[in-house]
Amino acid sequence: MRAQRRRDLMTRSTRAVRWLQPGLVVKRWLLTSGLGLMMALLGGAVWADLKPIYWILEALSDLLGILTTVMPREVTGPLVLLIGMGLVLWGQSRSFGAIQQALAPDKDTVLIDALRAKSRLNRGPNIVAIGGGTGLSTLLSGLKRYSSHITAIVTVADDGGSSGVLRRELGVLPPGDIRNCLAALSTEEPLLTRLFQYRFSAGNGLEGHSFGNLFLSALTSITGNLETAITASSRVLAVQGQVVPATNADVRLWAELENGERIEGESNIGHAQSPIVRLGCLPERPPALPRALEAIANADLIVLGPGSLYTSLLPNLLVPELVAAIQRSRAPRLYICNLMTQPGETDGLDVRGHLRAIEAQLASLGIQQRLFNAVLAQNDLTTSPLIEHYRSRGAEPVICDADDLRRDGYDISQAPLQGARPTATLRHDSRSLALAVMRFYRSHRKDQQSRN
Repeated sequence: MRAQRRRDLMTRSTRAVRWLQPGLVVKRWLLTSGLGLMMALLGGAVWADLKPIYWILEALSDLLGILTTVMPREVTGPLVLLIGMGLVLWGQSRSFGAIQQALAPDKDTVLIDALRAKSRLNRGPNIVAIGGGTGLSTLLSGLKRYSSHITAIVTVADDGGSSGVLRRELGVLPPGDIRNCLAALSTEEPLLTRLFQYRFSAGNGLEGHSFGNLFLSALTSITGNLETAITASSRVLAVQGQVVPATNADVRLWAELENGERIEGESNIGHAQSPIVRLGCLPERPPALPRALEAIANADLIVLGPGSLYTSLLPNLLVPELVAAIQRSRAPRLYICNLMTQPGETDGLDVRGHLRAIEAQLASLGIQQRLFNAVLAQNDLTTSPLIEHYRSRGAEPVICDADDLRRDGYDISQAPLQGARPTATLRHDSRSLALAVMRFYRSHRKDQQSRN
């Protein structure tokens, strides 16, 4: 019992001392309050012709005289100092404990730890992540460990599944990819996030729909536009950063194939029977949202991918204002390549093939320069039963010839992006991916500082 009390006392003492660490933006306001109290007391004393100050000084002089008479000064001084410090730490611990209990009584996170984490995230870089699908949400769930200044720019070209049904029947922009990004950046209770991602498995008219899609569609109808609905949903989920549609236009994708055929609709493009040579949309040159352009202008890092090349990434580059904003930005720009090819979309493409597809798309807009000169790719994957399973379904590892790409002027980084733990699917691991992205950013910033 005594040992447990001793451990509790040590824990509380350590926690109290941690409040003295810099960067919490708490001590300055406590000191400001203390200074204000002293000035108020001084003002009252001046108003009373300084008599209260004389009374206090006389009382302190008498008290100190009594204490030093009973005990020597060498004992009294340290003892009073220790008692005072103990009272300060005890009062501080109890005060912030009461605040924690009032604000978040059911959360296990200690207030000091939450403030330290928030302070660290607030110092993180401004990151703009562009894409769609599960790849973008995977990246976001990892990046939110490093920064609270994240903007996800999401494609709105989806016309399949639940999003496609809501788009056709309600006339709203497809909410599916946006829903996934909101859930990935959410810092609210896991149960609320699970509710947002819940997909109905039965019910006439409900089967196949997710609660979040219905929620966003209803909010869009109430508020009048998807952007406002996203802002409201972000408050509900306590989203760390912001999610912005690439455009508010009702975009319909089309693709020209190598065999001369033209197919329409995002859900059909992913099953093309011939290689895709050009991608476009109706209406042409859709407008970008001001919040997306502002985020790119203030970005410290711009990331494209991972995700389906022709249905999640390139649709964002069909918005000319976004492309122009990326061109103007002086932030490093990183393209994250997929782990595996996608049957019917990127058959036979290696990393260079993905880059050529991006550059060909930009060339169709009259842009000849490289938009993404830095590339993050997976280390060479070793043969495994999982890879053989993917091969049986028509997918192959995306090969990266790093030396050849470097000779062509690309900045190539490779890392184990699929994570160390064995999984049932071959996808990017959010933590491994975010770590590799942040290493690239820190390395680029260090090189930039050394040049300056």
